[in-house]
Amino acid sequence: METEMWIELALYTLPAVVTGSVSYLIIQKFVKLDENRRKFQLLRDNQKQSLPIRLQAYERMALFLERINPLKLMIRVAPLSNDTPDYMNLLIQNIEQEYEHNVTQQIYLSDKAWVMVVNAKNAIIQNLRNLAADSEIKDADQYRMKVLSSLMETESASQLALEFLKSEIKDFI
Repeated sequence: METEMWIELALYTLPAVVTGSVSYLIIQKFVKLDENRRKFQLLRDNQKQSLPIRLQAYERMALFLERINPLKLMIRVAPLSNDTPDYMNLLIQNIEQEYEHNVTQQIYLSDKAWVMVVNAKNAIIQNLRNLAADSEIKDADQYRMKVLSSLMETESASQLALEFLKSEIKDFI
């Protein structure tokens, strides 16, 4: 008699346990799905707000790279004297001022994009210094011509970085 009672109790308890477990699993999945939906909604709302800011940062970096391109830089910045080191320092000073003006944009750029921008700036400055060290250059005009001729031989570092920025923008537009 007692075993029949245990069997009967098990027959009543087993469906309740199964039903409770299934309900728990369904509710758990529903809660997780709702949490993921909220995260997605928040992410989508953040992207709506941050995308214009990120695009503006990429635009400013593109402008920075255009402005430090030695060809355009020398058109914009005329030598104050005939002294080559003075002109080189003036060009580098302009590059550094442009950089300082745009340094905050790094928070909106990817790490790779920022590294490309910084490397382009440093490569241009290094190239300007290397060309100024040439003993054959006597004045600022010869220095300008030497920089221009070196640009004809190789692609500017700013152009390479600009191409990288363009390719990166295509990924998130």
